[in-house]
Amino acid sequence: MKKLLFMTIFMTLFTITNAQNERFKALFLYNFTKYIEWPKEFRKGDFVIGILGKSKVTERLETIAKRKMAGSQKIIVTEYSSLEEIKNCHILYLAPSKSREFYKVLKKFESNTLIVTDKVGLGKKGAGINYILDDGNLVFEINF
Repeated sequence: MKKLLFMTIFMTLFTITNAQNERFKALFLYNFTKYIEWPKEFRKGDFVIGILGKSKVTERLETIAKRKMAGSQKIIVTEYSSLEEIKNCHILYLAPSKSREFYKVLKKFESNTLIVTDKVGLGKKGAGINYILDDGNLVFEINF
């Protein structure tokens, strides 16, 4: 009985922590819009944040996009199932399930798109920003 109770508590805490991490990832993605100077041609029209793959970050970002803007630009959040669907975006977040397409993404978006990943090691391989867990805390690596 104690074992079952422990497992239930552990799974509940893991679920809460995981949900909090997704919320923080979305919030960080929005905040990145404030601290990056985009090329002049990227400061017109809508500000597009693309999500490659299924992610709970999408829903959280959509909630933020309803209330916030990126400078004077309306934020559009679009979830893509394949790389071929993506035309242009300011920020592209790769869900962990799409990490294997990382090098194709880098090749397609060589400049002007901030690539944000969510897998250990991708920061060192060229992602602009990479989320990692450090002692259970969500942090991010920045590549200059």
